[in-house]
Amino acid sequence: MGHMSSREHVIRGSVSLPEAELMWRFSRSSGPGGQHVNTSDSQVELRFDLAKTEALPEVWKDRALERLASRLVGGVISVRASEHRSQWRNREMALVRLAALLAEATAPPPKPRRATKIPRGINERRLRNKKQRSDTKKGRTGGGWD
Repeated sequence: MGHMSSREHVIRGSVSLPEAELMWRFSRSSGPGGQHVNTSDSQVELRFDLAKTEALPEVWKDRALERLASRLVGGVISVRASEHRSQWRNREMALVRLAALLAEATAPPPKPRRATKIPRGINERRLRNKKQRSDTKKGRTGGGWD
């Protein structure tokens, strides 16, 4: 089994989460798992105090606090993983999820769309097609099948 505590967990670029700021909690995972499932704490809950962290640049932190507001409890973001039977693999999954969540939440906003004018030819073609369709449908009424 690998040793995880000394690693830094990269979010984006040179910004990473220090291991000291990550809070781990382990509990018994629900669902199938075999004979030792009732004795091993394989479900992982990873908590990160977003409001108090010094690891993120202030701009990123503000952006993440705003975007993740509905998921935060007292400024703390929580991620769970219990897919695997191995606690170690669930720890890896939780870390990947947290890093992905923070990377998405701290990403710069997309550039605003520049409004462009619809070319005249395209608009005229659209109106011409509408008129043709209208004429086709008009031709179907009053069939005179008495």
